[in-house]
Amino acid sequence: MQKTAKQFDEVIKVCRDLFSKKLQDYGASFRVLRTPSLTDQILIKVKSLRTFQITNTSKVGESAEENFIAIVNYSIIGLIQLEKGFADDFKQDQNEMLELYDKFANEGKELMMKKNHDYGEAWRDMRISSITDLIYQKVLRTKQIEDNSGATLVSEGVDANYFDMLNYAVFCLIKFSEEK
Repeated sequence: MQKTAKQFDEVIKVCRDLFSKKLQDYGASFRVLRTPSLTDQILIKVKSLRTFQITNTSKVGESAEENFIAIVNYSIIGLIQLEKGFADDFKQDQNEMLELYDKFANEGKELMMKKNHDYGEAWRDMRISSITDLIYQKVLRTKQIEDNSGATLVSEGVDANYFDMLNYAVFCLIKFSEEK
């Protein structure tokens, strides 16, 4: 599992680099988004992935890797928003945003390591299309929880779903890196 921990770090480094560059370009503009808007952004990306996997065509030209990176970043942004709430502007300290990014990426990694132990890294035997479907299912579950004002009877909350989507997208990015 040390290999997986290293691969996770490598993937997060790429995702964080893009997040950091966009933070410089746009500031923390994501801070104005409510969490259901972020869930819908993930929905857009996962539907694009599913369409590409079914048709083998992308008319926009976004790669699967780019969409999975976006899912990682939107999941972490969602976790930031859950912690901080949304803002009416995006005049936020960029260092604070990067610290929060790192905090949630690390929490995601800790969760992934625990689940990898218990599940024997089952994701390594899964198809990318199956993991994509699991992300899609998590998005739909999250939307339902959000539509119910966050109330659940026996299920985990929105944060747990964001962490799962983050980790599933990382798994796919690891799989892509191993194919190269």
